[in-house]
Amino acid sequence: MSTKPMVQRIIDLEESYKENLKENKKYFQRLKKRPNKRLDLIVQELHDKEFAKTDCLDCGNCCKTTSPIFTEKDITRISKHLKMKENIFMNDFLDRDDDDYYVLKTAPCFFLDSDNSCSIYDVRPKACKEYPHTNRRKFHQLGELTIANTAICPATHNILENLKKINPLS
Repeated sequence: MSTKPMVQRIIDLEESYKENLKENKKYFQRLKKRPNKRLDLIVQELHDKEFAKTDCLDCGNCCKTTSPIFTEKDITRISKHLKMKENIFMNDFLDRDDDDYYVLKTAPCFFLDSDNSCSIYDVRPKACKEYPHTNRRKFHQLGELTIANTAICPATHNILENLKKINPLS
């Protein structure tokens, strides 16, 4: 665990993202061409090890800077929880992005509390439950998403850097 303050760690992430972008893109290109048959198991182990020592409440950068995609099921579930009509929830909180997905109108997330907890945690969007997507199957297909998340999530950065050490593709 880093002894640096979280604000500095986030700044460092952004710099590291820029410095490693080319290398990370090449890594995932090679990973796609010849994925290790045990890759998902390896990444799952790295994910579990990282999140055993990482508390997302210390950071919350994902909720402060990006929006998850809201599915129709998410909208229904969250609206019901908030005792709002779906169309009012959508009008108050959501927009369509360039890919025609429902996303939050603004960042940070409306539901992020001052202690980095989520006021709708039990009914949060599926994308939030799955974030940072480092424990999903077919990890080799998640290159763009994983690379983007290294600029946001310290845990994702650490998982990818550790993966490159134990599964070099040079």
